[in-house]
Amino acid sequence: MINSVSKILAALLAVLLLYLVPAVQHAKTQEDITLLTSYHALTEFVDSVRNKGYISPVMYEDFRTELGSSGGYFDVAMEHQHKKYHPEYDDPSDGSTFLNKYSVQYEGHYTEELEEVLFPDTPAEKDSKERKYYLEMGDYFTVNIQRKDQSPLNTFTSMLYDSASGEQDSPLHYGGMVLNEDY
Repeated sequence: MINSVSKILAALLAVLLLYLVPAVQHAKTQEDITLLTSYHALTEFVDSVRNKGYISPVMYEDFRTELGSSGGYFDVAMEHQHKKYHPEYDDPSDGSTFLNKYSVQYEGHYTEELEEVLFPDTPAEKDSKERKYYLEMGDYFTVNIQRKDQSPLNTFTSMLYDSASGEQDSPLHYGGMVLNEDY
């Protein structure tokens, strides 16, 4: 009886070592490749926007295509912080009370607003100026991407460790100040 139990246990251990461990390692490698590909697409898109000073529909579609080719489904959140200078007054109703200083405030524009400019309801050419979203030097542009599908690695880890399958990967953030207005 003990001999047969040890043979069954040895067979289960052999199956685990021969099939499951390499599958988990492959899933981990695939997850790393997806992360690197998506981060490369993110940095390439954001740096292009920061250097050119605008977003065109072609740039945005290329970014989404490259994200899709990485092997995952991503939620994209863009944020444009437009820099504005406001003069400071002792009494705002009296222009002669100017304090000789300015305060800097940022006005936020987000994904929905940016996509309305890039993809309007009226038909226009992809390269037309009406379909480009323009930024100014000194503004901040940031993109956050969050993976929304469940990767094979998440499936394996939830199966092996009996954990909740709703765990999401941490989002990727990238952005910075707009450096140029190349339009």
